[in-house]
Amino acid sequence: MPDWRGIWDSVYLGNSVEAWVIALGAFVLTFTALPLFRRVIAARRRKWREVEHTPPAAIELTALLIARTNRIFLWVLALWFASTLLYIPNRADRIIHFVTVVAFWFQAGLWGMAAVRYAIERRGRRAGALGPDPAQSGSIDIIVFVAGLTIWAMALLLALDNLGVQIKPLLTGLGIGGVAVALAVQSVLGDVLASMSIALDKPFAVGDSLAVDDIQGTVEHIGVKSTRLRSISGEQIILANADVLKARVRNYGRMRERRSAFRLNVTYDTPPEKLRAIPAAVRELIESQPQTRFDRCNFLAFGDWALQFETVYYVTVSDYKTYANLQQSINIAIVERFAALGVDIAFATHSLHTLQTLKPPK
Repeated sequence: MPDWRGIWDSVYLGNSVEAWVIALGAFVLTFTALPLFRRVIAARRRKWREVEHTPPAAIELTALLIARTNRIFLWVLALWFASTLLYIPNRADRIIHFVTVVAFWFQAGLWGMAAVRYAIERRGRRAGALGPDPAQSGSIDIIVFVAGLTIWAMALLLALDNLGVQIKPLLTGLGIGGVAVALAVQSVLGDVLASMSIALDKPFAVGDSLAVDDIQGTVEHIGVKSTRLRSISGEQIILANADVLKARVRNYGRMRERRSAFRLNVTYDTPPEKLRAIPAAVRELIESQPQTRFDRCNFLAFGDWALQFETVYYVTVSDYKTYANLQQSINIAIVERFAALGVDIAFATHSLHTLQTLKPPK
């Protein structure tokens, strides 16, 4: 009969068989239980989203971080836990420590990025209750980019610190080098900081129609360094973010309504009773059009060659094509109404006087 007690106490690589079995059991249990727990939480989170049930932020964020835990990290965690139950030579112990630290801070970076995206998504859901926010879609990439640089830089520095690397001299060197690099690429850094200003202040968003100094177009993309416009003539215009912030920007995409003002010129021989009928007739024509709000129509001035009426009304939508179609309909209706009233629209005329040279009598 085999001596099980002796086999159990046998030593291999500095550890008894009993210690190896316990460590193996701990590894298998950890590597089995943690992924199973992660899958359960992920399934529960998907169910919450399917039924549109929003749990408290802390619970939802915790479930998200568990669901986003990398499988390699779970494997390393199980290996580290099993190694704590064994005697490990110094060299192997240093390797396990190195792998564990790198895996942990890599996973911490993934958790940090997931938390940032969750915060952006949650804010978007709250804003969605009040209506879509197109400005957010243009700023998400910029915010995620800057947050990613910060999170991964901190994870790298903390990992080096845990591995015994003195990071104070490294930070000093990075600071001095950073100043030199900043001076060398200050225009690029200016554009990056300008992109952050655009992301936070949101002066415009993708889809807005802008006039930047003498350039006009629709925003197609807001990047870390540049903003891209599609001009009204079709070509793409690329502007540095810093230049956009320095310029005077007109954002037609934020217009709630469009103001239209135009002048009507009638001839000087128009009778007074017909002049009095013109404002009421123009008001009736404008108010009969959809998506318009009449403001005024006044006989304002005696022009050099016509009596001048100024008309102002508002189109209650900002779309330029809608405004152009309405203005066309109003113009045609005015021509028809003036013809019915017997009012002549004036136009500039020029008189040419010629002098005839008389020949002297013979």
